[in-house]
Amino acid sequence: MSNKDQRIFVAGHNGLVGSAICRVLKKKNFKNIITVNRKNLDLTNQKKVFDFLKKNKPKYIIIAAALVGGIAANNKYRADFIYINNVIQNNLIHGAYLSNIKNLIFLGSSCVYPRNCKQPIKEKYLLTGPLEKTNEPYSIAKISGIKMCESYNLQYKTNYKCLMPTNTYGINDNYDLEKSHFFPALIRKIYISIKNNKKDLKLWGTGKPKRELIYVDDLADACIYFMSKKTKHSLINIGSGEEKTIKDYAKFITKKLGSKLEIKFDQNKLLDGTPRKILDCSIARSYGWKPKISLDKGFIITFNNFLKKFNYKKK
Repeated sequence: MSNKDQRIFVAGHNGLVGSAICRVLKKKNFKNIITVNRKNLDLTNQKKVFDFLKKNKPKYIIIAAALVGGIAANNKYRADFIYINNVIQNNLIHGAYLSNIKNLIFLGSSCVYPRNCKQPIKEKYLLTGPLEKTNEPYSIAKISGIKMCESYNLQYKTNYKCLMPTNTYGINDNYDLEKSHFFPALIRKIYISIKNNKKDLKLWGTGKPKRELIYVDDLADACIYFMSKKTKHSLINIGSGEEKTIKDYAKFITKKLGSKLEIKFDQNKLLDGTPRKILDCSIARSYGWKPKISLDKGFIITFNNFLKKFNYKKK
């Protein structure tokens, strides 16, 4: 995008993805980034969202605002996940249309795809089978957002795109053990076990499910890359193309921290979630986008940020 002075509204700028989008936009010398705190704009309040968009008239909107969490939170707060996410995205997408804002990026999640999906997962596999039960309400809300963007493009000729990232990690991650995703939870659990001189650590599930990770600045880069791009596709997968089992990620972290901590699993398959999730990112690649940051590099940056966040000292 050539004009670096165009107004860009980043909804959810305090979160993991939103803060990365703002960070990368600034790095790329974008001058006119609009952000607003929750106390000044409640995204679940339709009138306030509509008024805000009408007044500020951004050229682009990136929706990184959402209620997110890991398996435990998704399963426990099912009503919150479906209600809050639907309301936020409805207000922003319809508000964009009412204010004649043609360019919008809606961020989804790889959990929108069926639980036992053929791998790697192509965009066309959406709605071809049952979802993972533990995060079904969140997934349904995100699917609704995807279909809303697609429908507005068809009816109103808008340029609304949905980027579906795989598991994301990085600076400003959430390490709350009830609400975080698996990778930040692993970092915290393993670090604390090492710090407390534990010999072993028992983790949920079997450790066998496979997951793909993408560093958050790569996802932010994808948002900016596709922001004004005209595409034939309104749904585009964003991933790194690399996967490991949960057990292998745990081993990766312990090795990186120079520890011989023994990782054990409770072998309860009910806590595993989806068996495997790796995205087919051929469409993103066909438009010229690809990730740049390796797991090794991303982990070092993330771990240093984790230590800073909790005022931990390097061992």
